[in-house]
Amino acid sequence: MTQPPRQAQGRPFRVLGIQQIAIGATSKARLRTLWVDMLGLEVTGHFVSERENVDEDICTIGSGPFKVEVDLMQPLDIEKKPAVHTTPLNHVGLWIDDLPKAVEWLTAQGVRFAPGGIRKGAAGFDICFMHPKASDEFPVAGEGVLIEMVQAPEEVIQAFARLAGRP
Repeated sequence: MTQPPRQAQGRPFRVLGIQQIAIGATSKARLRTLWVDMLGLEVTGHFVSERENVDEDICTIGSGPFKVEVDLMQPLDIEKKPAVHTTPLNHVGLWIDDLPKAVEWLTAQGVRFAPGGIRKGAAGFDICFMHPKASDEFPVAGEGVLIEMVQAPEEVIQAFARLAGRP
């Protein structure tokens, strides 16, 4: 049996699967034409945050614990940051089985997180973001990709465990 990489030993959490992808544009109208009108995704929510400078439609693919969000985002103010429209694929969200432990462990390993810490996200789950750029203090980051870590609810944790053959 092959030994896991040194960094993987003792990891106190698991990445379960994709929770969401977030797509940004200056206007959601064209995004809705593709994702809702053409591809048939259902709009299941709406979220507006001055702090995050975002107006987003929350759409979904799939169902139950394997449902994945596709968030269609536009900035509230095109001149302010964060600029959710400047990177069309804004971020990827990952289901995490124990978010506080993940953040603590990853920070100790030199992973850089964006400001804001763990907080409630648009869909009501606890979230935090890995920064897309490394720094001298934190040399590990998303290499240009913003990564949202999302606390999986128990039903999602159990569904992924059953899928993997774990009790």
